[in-house]
Amino acid sequence: MPYLVECLASVERQTLDPARMEVIAVDDGSADGTGECLEEFAARAAMPVTVIRQENSGGPSGPRNVGLAKATGRYVFFLDADDRLGDEALERMVAMADKNGTDVVLGKVEGINRKPPTSMWGRTLDRTDVFSSNIKFTLSAQKLFRRALLERHDMRFDESLWTGEDALFTMEAYLRADGVSVVADYPCYYLVGREDGKHVTKSGSYTLRFDSARALMNLIADMVPAGPRRDTLMVRPFLVTLLPQFGPKFLKDDERIRQHKMELAAPLMAAHWNPEVARRLRVHERLRLHLVAVRRPELLPEVIEFVRAKKQADALLEKRGTRVYLAYPHFRSKPAGVPDWIYLAEPREARAVEGYREDAAGTFLRRAVRKVRRSLPTRGVKTAAA
Repeated sequence: MPYLVECLASVERQTLDPARMEVIAVDDGSADGTGECLEEFAARAAMPVTVIRQENSGGPSGPRNVGLAKATGRYVFFLDADDRLGDEALERMVAMADKNGTDVVLGKVEGINRKPPTSMWGRTLDRTDVFSSNIKFTLSAQKLFRRALLERHDMRFDESLWTGEDALFTMEAYLRADGVSVVADYPCYYLVGREDGKHVTKSGSYTLRFDSARALMNLIADMVPAGPRRDTLMVRPFLVTLLPQFGPKFLKDDERIRQHKMELAAPLMAAHWNPEVARRLRVHERLRLHLVAVRRPELLPEVIEFVRAKKQADALLEKRGTRVYLAYPHFRSKPAGVPDWIYLAEPREARAVEGYREDAAGTFLRRAVRKVRRSLPTRGVKTAAA
C-alpha cells in the first residue's frame, strides 16, 4: 500500500476477457492493510480471485511459488504489487504466444521514477531466443510464461536467494523455451519506483549480489556447453551483477569490505572469467574485471574515478589504424603489468575513433584472446548450481 491500489486497478482495466483470467494474490505477511484491500478486490472483481494470506517469508520467491502452485491457466504472469500493467498487456501477450507457439513473451517495460531496461525493445519479434537478441539483459520475472513449460521442468523460484531469484528463473525459462516473443510496440508493464526508496532490489547486503551472480553463472555453465554461446550469456552476470560491486560504491568501502569483495569474486573469476567473455565488454568494463581477476584492488580506484568523471580515454592507433588502444589508467605501465589486449577496443567501440580501419583489428583481438586462452590451465566442468 498504497501502490497496490493502482496495481489492482490496472488488472481490472485489462482488455482480456475476465472469463479467461484468474488472479492469485499472495499477502506475504503485510501489516499495512494489503490483506483487506485484496479481500475487497476479490469481492468486486469480474474475474475469479484467490487471496492467500501467510506469514512473511522475507522475499519474493516463496509467495511466487505459492501462487504458481495454485495457477490453473495456460499462462502465468508475475505482477509485483507496486507496479502496474498496460491496459492491453495481457491480451497482446497471450495473442503473441498463441500466434507463434512461444513459451515466453516479453512485453515492453516503461519506468515511472525508475529506469527500465531498454536494449531489447528495438522491434517486435514473433520468435527469438536468448542468444540472438538482448533479452538476456531483462531477467525480471515480469514476463508471460507458458505454464506447461514451468510444470514440465518443475521450475520454481529459488527460495535460498534473497535477490536475483528472478534472474535465475527467467534465464532457465529462456534456455528451456521453445521460442521467445517480444512485444515492443506497446507498453505492457510499468516499473514503478517507490518514493521511499525501499524497492527490494535496492536493499540488502552486497554479499547477496555475489550469491546472485554465483547462482546465475553456475546455471549458465550447467545448461550451456563451453563456447561462444556460453560466453555470450556470461556477459550478463559479470556486467549487471558483479561489475557494480567494483564501481563508485567500491570507493566508499572500507579496506575490510574491499578485501571481502575480492575474496567473494575470486572463485567466480577463476571459474567463469576468460578472454572470450572479456572481449565482449567495453574496455573500461574489461579493465576493471581484469583487475579483480588478478587481485589488484589497489589499481581499481584510479580506473573507477576516471570512468565516474566521464573522462575520454586517449585513443592510440597502431598497425595503420587497424588496432585502437584506449588509454585508460595503467595503460602500458610496467608496475601495473596489465596486458595490452585488455585496452584493445573491439570494432563496436573502435568505430568512434577517427582513422580506425575495421577488418583486421577485430581479427587481431580474436587471435590475441585465443592465444591467452590456450595458455590458461584447463578447468573442470561445473556441475553444482548454487
